[in-house]
Amino acid sequence: MPDHARLRAQGGPQVGVHRVVKALKGYTSQVRGHEFASLKRRMPSLWTPAHLVETWGAAHLDEVKRSIEGVKDR
Repeated sequence: MPDHARLRAQGGPQVGVHRVVKALKGYTSQVRGHEFASLKRRMPSLWTPAHLVETWGAAHLDEVKRSIEGVKDR
């Protein structure tokens, strides 16, 4: 099982990346708590507070997708 997740998102400069990550982690943790209550007792925290953000600037979408697929194959 992977110990990390990759997500490609697009947003304008007014969007704080840390807010997007926080909202995503909060939502998925809440869903896990409702659907798998037994796990919540054994594993109270689903996520660590850490996150990594990597920007690609003007890279073409195909280039980004190839890079992500290449990492998956390792």
